Amino acid sequence: MIYLYFNQKEVQILALKKTLLGQQELSFFNKRYEANLLEDTEIKNIDFLASAIKEGLNLATPQAINEKNVTLILPQKFFFFLKTEVPTDVASSAIDNFVKDKAKSLSSINFEEAISNYLELDNQKQKTILFYAIEKRILQKIEQALALLDLKIENIIPQTLAYFKLFEKTLRKEKKEIILYASYQRDNLFGYLYDNYGLINNKEIRLEILEKSIEIEFSLKEKISSIEKEEKIKINRIILAGEESENIRQDTFTKTVGVWTNPLKRIIINFYKDYLDKLIVSQEKSLSILNYAECFGGFIFNEENGIFLNIKGKTFNKASSLSAKKMTQPFIFRKEIFIFAVSFLASFIFFMVISNIDSFNTNKLLVLKKVTPTLSPKPTFTPTPTPNFSKKDLKIKVLNGSGIKGKAAEVKDILKEKGYGEIITDNADNFDYKKTEINAKKDKSQAALQVKDDLKDYVTSVKIGELKENEIADLVIIIATDFK
Repeated sequence: MIYLYFNQKEVQILALKKTLLGQQELSFFNKRYEANLLEDTEIKNIDFLASAIKEGLNLATPQAINEKNVTLILPQKFFFFLKTEVPTDVASSAIDNFVKDKAKSLSSINFEEAISNYLELDNQKQKTILFYAIEKRILQKIEQALALLDLKIENIIPQTLAYFKLFEKTLRKEKKEIILYASYQRDNLFGYLYDNYGLINNKEIRLEILEKSIEIEFSLKEKISSIEKEEKIKINRIILAGEESENIRQDTFTKTVGVWTNPLKRIIINFYKDYLDKLIVSQEKSLSILNYAECFGGFIFNEENGIFLNIKGKTFNKASSLSAKKMTQPFIFRKEIFIFAVSFLASFIFFMVISNIDSFNTNKLLVLKKVTPTLSPKPTFTPTPTPNFSKKDLKIKVLNGSGIKGKAAEVKDILKEKGYGEIITDNADNFDYKKTEINAKKDKSQAALQVKDDLKDYVTSVKIGELKENEIADLVIIIATDFK
C-alpha cells in the first residue's frame, strides 16, 4: 500500500509491502517543491502533480516503489467538517438522516456530488459524530493525475484524522482537555485544535516564522493567548510535531509557552512502538518519522479502522469508531482452516529461527531512541486503595531548591527509573530550601504519596502541599538540601 500526502509544495510518500512474517518493508520519499502543486483546493497542473508523484515513486529510499494501491491523505481544507452530538440510544438509521440533514443545512455543497462519512465516538451519555465530506470534482483531477501512473485510490483520509490517530492513545475520557496539535516546520508552525473526541473545528492555526532570531516559544505564547480569547477556551496541552520539534527542549518550551507540551516523537515511541517494530528498511538507510507524520498516521488509521472514504463508495456511510478494529472476515471452510494452520505453524517455526538474527537496528530505522521498559514494582500483600492516576501520564515539574548543580536532573532520572513519564526540570525561586516539598493538585493527592514513597531512599521527611488548579503540572517537587 502506498500512503500519499501532498499539500501546497510538498509530496510525502510511505510505501509498505507486507512480508510473510507480517512485517512491512518500507520505502519513503519527501520533497518540497519551489512551484505550487495546489491553488487553494484545486490541482494547479495535473501533469506537474503526476510528475512530482512519479519522481517520488522512482527515487524512493531504499528502492523504487512498484505498488499500485493508494491511501490518500489530503489537507483538511479539501473537506467540509461537522462535529455534533446525539443521544446514545438513537438508532443508526436515525443518525444517518440527522447528520445528513444537519450537514445540508450548514453547507452549500451538493452532497449528491460528494463522498462523505462519519465516525462515532462514545461520549458518556452521548455520541460524538465527526462528519467529513469532499466534493467529487476536487477528487477528479487527483484521480486523473494518479491514473497517468496507473495508481488506484483505495482509501481517502483527512489530514486531521491522521493527526488525531497519532495521539489518540494518550487521551483519557475522564479528563477533558483542549489540545493544540502543532507541526513546527522550517518557516512556519501550523496546527489544529482538538478535544478528547477529535477535531474541534476546521480552522487551521498558522504562525509564520519570519525571523530565526525570534524564539518560536514567545510567538506561540502570544498566538495561544489570542486563540483562547477568540475561542473562549483554555488550551491544556500541546502536541509538538514537525521536523523542527527535534530541536526543542520540552522543559524550557513548556515553561516559556505556559502550556504542557508533549513531543510527538516521544508519544510515538511510548504508544505506537508495535507499529514501528513492523517496519523494515535497509540498514544503510534511516528516516525521521516526524517528516512523515501524515502518512504514518494514515497507516495507523488504515490498520485500525479500514476504509474511511472511497471514490466509488456510497455517499453516506457510518465508519467504525476510532478505537474499533476492522470488520471480521467471513467464515473459512475446514480445508482452508487446515491449510492456514499448517502455514501458520511453518511461519512460526521460521520466525523463531530468524528472530535471534540481528537483521536490522530499529533505532537506526526510525532515528528514534530505544525506550527501556520500566519494571513494575513487586506486589505487596498489604491492601491499598486503587490509584486514580497512571505514573506515565503524570505531569511532574522538578525544581532545584538546594543550590547543588544538576540536582533536579538527577531526581528526574530517579523518577524515570520508577516509571514516571512526563517530567521537566528548572530552578526553584531560591536555593534556601531546607526540606524537600511535594505539591500536588487536589485530585492527585495519592500521586504525591506515591512519589514520596518512591523517593524514601533519598529523603526521609517530605512536606506535602497542594497546588492551585491553574498550575500546568500535576505535581511540583522542590528539592531541598535534605535530599541525599
